[in-house]
Amino acid sequence: MPMIEHRQYINAPIELCFDLARDVDLHTQTTSKTKEKAVGGVTSGLLEEGDSVTWEAVHLGVRKKLTAKVILMEKPYRFVDVMVKGAFQSFDHTRLFIEEADGTIMIDQFNYKSPFGPIGVLVDKLFLEKYMKCFIVSRAEKLKEIAEKINSESN
Repeated sequence: MPMIEHRQYINAPIELCFDLARDVDLHTQTTSKTKEKAVGGVTSGLLEEGDSVTWEAVHLGVRKKLTAKVILMEKPYRFVDVMVKGAFQSFDHTRLFIEEADGTIMIDQFNYKSPFGPIGVLVDKLFLEKYMKCFIVSRAEKLKEIAEKINSESN
């Protein structure tokens, strides 16, 4: 079961970073490369504990749907969502936020299990783990850019 972890420093307050990370509309904006959009459950606004969202996106040239549910939320320090239906056998995605004197460290921890047993393990090694890491890093960098812009405009 691959585990991807990415740490992103953001020069913005923890509350802003936390809210942006759980904003469905911003998620769509920061994943435009994969044409990601919310098509079921909560389709706009901020996700809360217990909420589900169904995403439709194009990954690796294939249009897919995936439904995730927020199972834990400790504002503004952590939230966790899990896949309840989709292309993976399973996944959980934890986002942690650590307040620093001059900003926030956002940590993505993405654990997943590919379907198809040994073939899925091979697919992970060949390209899927790298693809997912790039997806998570790209989204974190865009979130950083937006949070820092909002923060500088409010100061």
